[in-house]
Amino acid sequence: MSNNNRDAQRTARQRLAVEREKQKVAQKRRRALSVSAAVAGVLALAAVIGVIAASAGEDEGSRSAGPVVAPSGAQGKDALAVPVGKDGAQSTLTVWEDFRCPACKAFEAAYRSTVHQLVGSGKLKARYHLVTLIDGNLRGSGSLRAANAAACAQDAGKFTAYHDVLYDHQPEESDDAYADNARLIELAGKVPGLDTPAFRKCVDDGTHDGWVRKSHAAFQSARYSGTPTVLLNGKDVVGSRMTPAALKRAVEEAARH
Repeated sequence: MSNNNRDAQRTARQRLAVEREKQKVAQKRRRALSVSAAVAGVLALAAVIGVIAASAGEDEGSRSAGPVVAPSGAQGKDALAVPVGKDGAQSTLTVWEDFRCPACKAFEAAYRSTVHQLVGSGKLKARYHLVTLIDGNLRGSGSLRAANAAACAQDAGKFTAYHDVLYDHQPEESDDAYADNARLIELAGKVPGLDTPAFRKCVDDGTHDGWVRKSHAAFQSARYSGTPTVLLNGKDVVGSRMTPAALKRAVEEAARH
């Protein structure tokens, strides 16, 4: 690996650490606000209920809750994971991610080439879980709609390519650009064969919105600290600061046994 590549990966990992800390601060702030809201609720319950109802609508745009429709080939408990790679691979990389999350993009920048190489070699299988953490932190619906669009891409057998496009064109965290279905469909044009009438209908209808919400609920139930949460055979990759080279060594070692 060249010195330039090492420097780029180091910078991406440093950014990943910074973004995860920012998430933790934001979550602590939200918890504090929730406590304050609860106190206020004792004094004015009816008003608080109205605020909560209004906020719920703001977070997810005009889309109403629908049925839970898993994308094609989804696996795991309640079919909440999008599988990538061969089922027979010795190692499993479990990824909980949000397409609006800057730390997730930093993880992609540092680890994507290694993950793609290991998946391509048949030594690693990845399981992607899509969540809406940033929608909750900053308001909006871009996390939800981008996740639904990625699930629509999975229906077309083009999840990985579209997944990478979404991160390559990720807007600023405060810019809810992915709430615009037209933008998500425009980006599908960068994946050969994805921009079809079926894909467009899936995106516009929010076919997998209920599935995304259920995935996020599972993320909350697991009490993970933030996105990305990345586990290699159950071991925390991000928290342990496992480098891409170390991840590769661990996967290759497992494949020899």
